[in-house]
Amino acid sequence: MSNKVAFYTLGCKLNFSETSTIARSFENEGFDRVDFSEEADIYVINTCSVTENADKRFKTIVKQSQKSNTDAFVIAVGCYAQLKPEELADVDGVDLVLGATEKFKITDYLNDLTKNDRGEVHSCEIDEANFYVGSYAIGDRTRAFLKVQDGCDYKCTYCTIPLARGISRSDTLENVLSNAAEISSKGIKEIVLTGVNIGDYGKGEFGNKRHEHTFLDLVNALDEVEGIHRLRISSIEPNLLKNETIDFVAKSKTFVPHFHIPLQSGSDAILRLMRRRYLTNLYVERIARIKETMPHACIGVDVIVGFPGETDEHFLETYNFLNELDISYLHVFTYSERDNTLAAEMDGVVSKNVRAKRSKMLRGLSAKKRRAFYENQLGSIRTVLFEGENKSGYIHGFTENYVKVKAPWNPELVNTLHEVELTQISEDGLVRFEFVAQNIMA
Repeated sequence: MSNKVAFYTLGCKLNFSETSTIARSFENEGFDRVDFSEEADIYVINTCSVTENADKRFKTIVKQSQKSNTDAFVIAVGCYAQLKPEELADVDGVDLVLGATEKFKITDYLNDLTKNDRGEVHSCEIDEANFYVGSYAIGDRTRAFLKVQDGCDYKCTYCTIPLARGISRSDTLENVLSNAAEISSKGIKEIVLTGVNIGDYGKGEFGNKRHEHTFLDLVNALDEVEGIHRLRISSIEPNLLKNETIDFVAKSKTFVPHFHIPLQSGSDAILRLMRRRYLTNLYVERIARIKETMPHACIGVDVIVGFPGETDEHFLETYNFLNELDISYLHVFTYSERDNTLAAEMDGVVSKNVRAKRSKMLRGLSAKKRRAFYENQLGSIRTVLFEGENKSGYIHGFTENYVKVKAPWNPELVNTLHEVELTQISEDGLVRFEFVAQNIMA
């Protein structure tokens, strides 16, 4: 009887793609993959270090695994495991901690699954994380996350990602195209491109610092892959989102009109403290170019509140900047101090209750922005890809420009594309529709 393995992923789409790759390595060794809520012989937790909350959740997840099987072997991988391996090794129940390079050789460490009194650590110096491992994740079988790039050469003062993932490096264009073709051959309709800093694609493609290809080369090549119905760019820095890329997406066969562009602050003074590589005027130009070429485009924005030195005036500057900007929704992050970052040593610490208040204000603004964007889309004809989960008797899906729709559950709709007319916004904020053309791309 084969051993069972279960996985839990904290954090970003990139982590999900890497968990899938690690899971496939277990399956190749004869392991059966089960849900994390089930009894397993091994539990693998892919950690995140972006927020304090992700750190705290790790302990809860370890306890959850031990409830399912007290004798199970628990392995921690991912960003937190690279940054603070000894801290994770001390968590009760953890048996093995693997760093940034070791996680992709995880099955090499499974000779002895006897539980340890303390977690065993195998963690590289981050300078050794200089090679690339390709990954992709197939979630609910309607969309896949395809990793194209890893690491980051930027030095933002609040961020630990370069310490956790190493230098910027890219998959080869040939391998990205091969993975994309493999994903589409499985009947998956949408691919989301992921990475730490995907606009930097091409750097380190063949183990050197030169750009062999650019991000524009990448999207051009992916647009030609047979069988892909939709391609979505997950998140791209404003300084690396060039006008040529925006113009290409506007006329692309498969890239959808949806952009997620980190801003972090609407105050130039705070952007300078963060050591971001742009100021607000460039951000305004990018949004204007997108809306000029794709008026129906959805634009998501990352923003951090409570950064050291952020006064009430700076925050209001950010609030007003975002309020006036033609964007669709916000991802709001409450600043949390991270060890070994410059920001953690800065003056002007913002109290926790002020951070919480500012976060609440921006979340309210996000709800208002999303509602306005959805209202603006009513009456339009869009294409919906339906997802695979029955949520309280409803099936959900997304239009190409990321409007979330709902309909009574119908299993025949799963992983199918349909032309619909968006008709009204329901009480829960999702959009109802009427079919125009059913199953246009089965």
